[in-house]
Amino acid sequence: MATATLARQIGRAITNSTSAGNGWFNPHMAAASRAIAERIPLVDLVLEVRDSRIPFSSEFDLLRNYTPLSKRIILFNKMDLANRSQLKDWMKYFKQNNRVSYGVNAHNNESIQQLLNFLQAQVRKLKKADHCNTTTILLVGIPNVGKSALANSLHRIGRISAAEKGKLKCATVSSHPGETKNISSLKIASHPNIYVLDTPGILPPHISDDDVCTKLALTGTIQDSFAGEKELAQYFLAILNRSDEYKKWAKFSNSENEGSLANKYIESSTSSEIGMKWKNQYPTDHTQDFIVHEVRKTLFEMISSFDGDVEDERLIKEEIKAMGGAFHVPLESEEDAENKVAAKLLNLFRTGRLGHYILDCIPRKLQSCAISV
Repeated sequence: MATATLARQIGRAITNSTSAGNGWFNPHMAAASRAIAERIPLVDLVLEVRDSRIPFSSEFDLLRNYTPLSKRIILFNKMDLANRSQLKDWMKYFKQNNRVSYGVNAHNNESIQQLLNFLQAQVRKLKKADHCNTTTILLVGIPNVGKSALANSLHRIGRISAAEKGKLKCATVSSHPGETKNISSLKIASHPNIYVLDTPGILPPHISDDDVCTKLALTGTIQDSFAGEKELAQYFLAILNRSDEYKKWAKFSNSENEGSLANKYIESSTSSEIGMKWKNQYPTDHTQDFIVHEVRKTLFEMISSFDGDVEDERLIKEEIKAMGGAFHVPLESEEDAENKVAAKLLNLFRTGRLGHYILDCIPRKLQSCAISV
């Protein structure tokens, strides 16, 4: 089944599941949209946070009508999860279109320090003709792109004196979209004083583009319940099968240990020193390194040995079935097992354990995206 076909099916499923008024755009999100719109003209800079894996699909729709480009900076967060070469192409594309962009990893101190230096330089340019000693920066974006994590990291790295450490609050951070409820202010620098306003994640009431809708769901912006975990896992596998990412895992297949890493766990569990080491591993915890290695090994062998179109629905179904063994999912009903496999696969993709991707294609002349590899 082609990637584009899967995207259309998932996008339509999301549209259908939200058309009855049970979508993401609730009264809270509507109120937050109005509050953000009111603040945009009042702040000095607007930082639009996007997911580096979907530089186009994660655009903050509300800014189209409100923000002049001169006071808008696009931050590509989660750059550690994206293909670095393709991200550079995207930043080149934005520069060619007179847009300021910057890549960052909210969980890396060095990356945050570099971002803070960049922002301070931008503020100095902004304040050349202005003697005001305080700058406000509005942090906006769709849900789950890491706005609150960015705000907290900037706040932590940028604190100047020890006296401030226990007094300034932090924003709430969650892996679930839509957790930030209010606009909060965090100080990130002094001389001049710079404050970041962290805002709730906002999506438009309706997303008509099935492809965009599906990418938002795959990266965790739209809740899995709207699309279905199994369908999203199949979509990810279709992308993986067409990419070069799985080829990097050949070393797991050609390792000295011909047997399964899981079998090594079982065989060594009775020996002393090695046994103690492996007993501290949990076959049901898919985030353990030896489980991730087994998953990579299994996927590499299945894709590289398949004789046919790697987007074939048969291959994807076989991969889902084989993942049950790699993840050590207990033998139970086929549907329950597939759902558990799907949830584990999505988690490994979203945390970068199964490769680094950019799912959007650059418009016009520069064409670079994971799906077309």
